[in-house]
Order: sequence, then C-alpha cells, then structure tokens
Amino acid sequence: MKQYLLAVQFDESAPSPPAEEVREQMARTGKVTDEMRAAGTWVFVGGLLPSHATTVVRPGNGTITMTDGPFAETKEQLGGFWVIRCDDLDQALSWAEKCALACGAPIEVRPFEDAQGE
Repeated sequence: MKQYLLAVQFDESAPSPPAEEVREQMARTGKVTDEMRAAGTWVFVGGLLPSHATTVVRPGNGTITMTDGPFAETKEQLGGFWVIRCDDLDQALSWAEKCALACGAPIEVRPFEDAQGE
C-alpha cells in the first residue's frame, strides 16, 4: 500500500472562526480520523500552530541562517495533516473529500515516494 499526505490548507488572512465553529470542526475531523482508524487506513494525524510560530532553518554558502515565520510568503499555510495508507490515489482522494467536508478547508493530496522511487 502507498502512503499519502492529506494536507489541510488554511487561509491565515481570513478572520478566525468563532470558538463554537472550531469545536464543531474538530468534532467532524475527529469522526473522519476515527473512520480512517476503523478502516485500517490511518497512520498519523497532526494539527499545526499558525505559521507565525515557525522558524525556518536555511542553508547557504556553508552556513545556516534561522528566521522567524514561514518560508513562503502566501496567505494559505499548512494547518494540519493526515498520513494514510491506501491502495491507490482514487482511494486517497475519497478520504480527502471526507476531510475537506469535515474541516471546511482545501486538502492537498500528495503521495509519499516509495522505496523504488515511484
């Protein structure tokens, strides 16, 4: 089975939703995660703090620099993710649909590179 990253993309320029909406969203995404576990698809899930909490470690000219904030200047940032095991991309996309509906945000589906470099 291949592994896929289902990455939640949040628009950090949009106003934060009310606390009740966030609780409802977390309940919906928790149900999808439970469904993945029951199906034997789930590998790992994680939510991330906003991009202002990041530190970028960048190599250059034999030295390392560290800067606060995201590497890319964009309003959409990675907000969380699932790592799942699926037979194929179609199955991963089916889970991504459920995730997108649950969290109300775009989901990027990206396969992991396997040992043979596929």
